[in-house]
Amino acid sequence: MAAPADTFRPHVGVHLILIHQGQVLLLLRANTGFADGSWSVPGGCLDAGESLPEGAAREAREELGIAIAPDDLTFVHLCHHADPDGQARIGVFFTATRWVGEPVNVEPGKCGKIDWFNLDDLPDDVVTYIRTGLDAYRRSQTFSLDGWQADHSS
Repeated sequence: MAAPADTFRPHVGVHLILIHQGQVLLLLRANTGFADGSWSVPGGCLDAGESLPEGAAREAREELGIAIAPDDLTFVHLCHHADPDGQARIGVFFTATRWVGEPVNVEPGKCGKIDWFNLDDLPDDVVTYIRTGLDAYRRSQTFSLDGWQADHSS
């Protein structure tokens, strides 16, 4: 049976926590219209008809030029976040144990640069819900909320 037309369906994003030699790969957002000038993990919107791991693997190809088999991705965190624009979103975070290729900035029009950072010493300007997801990942916490007010009864 189809869901009623008024069923709420939040935007779903897929995000990659790529760790190499104890550091996490971050991208400096640019010219996207969202959080430009802030650091984020690789990721983006889930496309229609994609599974979550397929979407994360696609984002790795599109943003970093690396190949990750969906089976090599491990779910590590889900963040239900409310962006400053009022949109409720679901961010699904994966790690990869291996990939093929060396990460490079494949989208210089959307990304100022990429760099590796120690998980315990991230830059100050990380996208809010991404920082929440990374902090939760460090604590092995699989769920978090970000940007929600105490009362959402309206």
